[in-house]
Amino acid sequence: MAVVIGWGAAGCSPGTRASSKAVIGVDAPIALADQAVHLKISGLEPHDEITVGSSATTHDGKVWHGQATFTADGHGLVDLSTTRPVSGTYHTVDGMGLFWSMRPPTSDPNSDYFYPYYPELSPSYTVQITVTAHGRRLTSRTLTRQWAAKGVSARSLTLAHDKVVGEMFLPRPGTPRHPAVLAFGGSEGGIGSMKYAAALLASHGYPTLALGYFAIPGLPARLQNIPLEYFATAARLLAAQPDTDPAHIISMGYSRGSEPALLLAEDYPDLIHGVVVYSPSSNVNPGIPGSGNAWTKDGNPIPLGGISLDHLSGPLLAIAGADDALWPSPTYVKAITDELHAIHDRYPYQTLVYPGAGHGVGTFPFLPEGTVDPSLGGNRVGNAAAMEQGWPKVLALLATSRGECHGARTKAGSPVKATCGG
Repeated sequence: MAVVIGWGAAGCSPGTRASSKAVIGVDAPIALADQAVHLKISGLEPHDEITVGSSATTHDGKVWHGQATFTADGHGLVDLSTTRPVSGTYHTVDGMGLFWSMRPPTSDPNSDYFYPYYPELSPSYTVQITVTAHGRRLTSRTLTRQWAAKGVSARSLTLAHDKVVGEMFLPRPGTPRHPAVLAFGGSEGGIGSMKYAAALLASHGYPTLALGYFAIPGLPARLQNIPLEYFATAARLLAAQPDTDPAHIISMGYSRGSEPALLLAEDYPDLIHGVVVYSPSSNVNPGIPGSGNAWTKDGNPIPLGGISLDHLSGPLLAIAGADDALWPSPTYVKAITDELHAIHDRYPYQTLVYPGAGHGVGTFPFLPEGTVDPSLGGNRVGNAAAMEQGWPKVLALLATSRGECHGARTKAGSPVKATCGG
């Protein structure tokens, strides 16, 4: 996991009295990318105004920047976890605001995504924190944000060798068997950003396979007629890993990927034992493009319409943004809740709808994004808050999946209340 180092001094620039004493303190200069860190700037002049900046570089060399201006307290201290910025790329008290609010250098932020090197290529990325005042740079410090904790391994899966395409992330050898996650995205195709979430889940001890199912060489070019058996093959491969508890495989799907995630849990209850869905649909929708079929089973098209959930064999977590503009995921989330309530599902389920968030409601927190595309809905602040609050719910579901949970049902947005053994 993350290496935690005590408060320490960073290098300081010569010059003013303030600059000779300014210190950036951080509780975890090396930490997992989904872990919050606590930043303090000390050694400042009392009540002085400073600007704290952040910067990070994407895989293609673009540098993203965030900043916030603060007024030091009477002791010459700015604690970013408790101090509201006077101005900046974020505007509320938020200890991680400098991380998620970084902006791209392009004139069209909607066309930019913050993509560091994929975790199988580089286990971390860095964020530079700088402090300036009165036109002078006072001090700086580099923080390391890890995708993969020490010992986490990655293996590329191929059709020729594995019958599926994806990236398998496994915890450090010798880790006790844990629930495992089969994760996949939506209509964007490929594997893409789901790799980052997969590496982080493996860093928390959960073997995870980031799966591609179309728009990859050797696979269908379009989201049409994708066999559900393909996902089942991937789940069996994941279940066979030495660090996996095969009795607790979780399917995680985003957007259009929520459909196979739910279908797998319904049609393969002996294989899939829980579901996490982001910006989900409660229905089977047509293929893309056109009006053909998206999914098949046993060589037959899976009919359009509502997805039955009466054979689930584990917990369910559904997360949506209240302002999703791409499709009505809050309505779909309610339909999922209503069905589980009607059939008196014996496993715990939780549905969360976050205000201000759009289709980009997940997954892990603190990674910056450009200005939100209006077609997706929501805003940066809402999405960032949803990810910070929602990701711990995913980790909690995985932690409690190791035991048998009995009869817990919750209303939308309320905490899960379940009695779990194991």
